[in-house]
Amino acid sequence: MTTRKPRKWKPAPAKLIEIFTVSVSCIPGITQRKMFGYPAAFVNGYLFAGLFENSMVLKLPAESRSELLKLPGAARFEPVPGRTMGEFVVIPPSVVKNHAQLKPWLGLAYDYVKSLPLKTKKKRIRSGK
Repeated sequence: MTTRKPRKWKPAPAKLIEIFTVSVSCIPGITQRKMFGYPAAFVNGYLFAGLFENSMVLKLPAESRSELLKLPGAARFEPVPGRTMGEFVVIPPSVVKNHAQLKPWLGLAYDYVKSLPLKTKKKRIRSGK
């Protein structure tokens, strides 16, 4: 039996991190932290935007996903080959580099995720005590 080595993810480019940070910093009520080592933005405990390697991804409702996927360079987010993350779409690089084009997509992702029920913290079960 052969075991497959896990693929090592590449760090996000500094310019992409800068674009992401500036773009989400003007959105009220969000939390920025890292997820899997990449910058990410959350609202109500849910991820709505983040980076992965050299891409920016957004969580969007079905209609917006379909619209975005029509743009050249957009794709379903697939961090591991064959495993897509349902509601997440990779934003085309041309949109990422153009703040006027990126801002409405960030707004759609934020509004969608903000409309989801509040995420509650799960109780941790401690063993042995």
